[in-house]
Order: sequence, then C-alpha cells, then structure tokens
Amino acid sequence: MRVTDRELINMASAAKEHSYSPYSRFPVGAAVEAADGSVYTGCNVENSAFGATLCAEAVALTAAVAAGHRKFRRIAIISDGINYCVPCGTCRQMLCEFSPEIEVLASRADGRYVSYPLAELLPRAFGKEQF
Repeated sequence: MRVTDRELINMASAAKEHSYSPYSRFPVGAAVEAADGSVYTGCNVENSAFGATLCAEAVALTAAVAAGHRKFRRIAIISDGINYCVPCGTCRQMLCEFSPEIEVLASRADGRYVSYPLAELLPRAFGKEQF
C-alpha cells in the first residue's frame, strides 16, 4: 500500500525525534519509500569526528538496502529549520545509485514541502551507466 506524501513526511518527522545532533543542533529525519511500498526511516547521527557523521537520508537508504531493496519511489526529508530540507550532495549521489528517478519531498519545520525529481537536484549525474 502506498503512503501519502503527508504520511511519508510524518514518518520522517517521527524519525527526526531520534536524531543525535549535539554538534550542529540540526536534527533531520528521513523516510524512504521502496518500490514495493515499504518505508524505512532514519535520522542524522553526528560524531565528534565529523567525517563519521551520517545523514538521515543515508541512514534510511542503507536500512532499506540492508533489507534487500534496490528501487525507491520517494524520500521525505524534514528538519527543524525554516527552509526546505534538501539532501546534501553525497546523499543525492547515494539516491542516484539506486533510483535516479526518485522523487524528493523536501519539508520544513512547519510541515510545508516541495517536491523535486532527483534529476533536478543532481543534473548530469554520474552513475552506473558511465561504466
């Protein structure tokens, strides 16, 4: 069963509540919907060795991949910020690895959101087809 955009954003918001973000104080939550309709969530997990920090999108995506999924429909991302929360460059590339056509729902704290096709956020992406 496919969830609505609002339900996916609410799942991302619930995941955000588990964020470990003592350094940035910028909690982020994400929920990714696999092709079969199952949903996996994640939150950002920071580390004092900043390079070891994990983005919420990466946590959600890798949980889904670990469960055997390889194709995704949508991902919702939300933070406590006033701006729409879009994935960082690394997460855009990770999403592209599995689903270049994924829809990105970028939300802000008040629940309003905008939708982007990943190709708009990552034009001329580098992917498997280059090999």
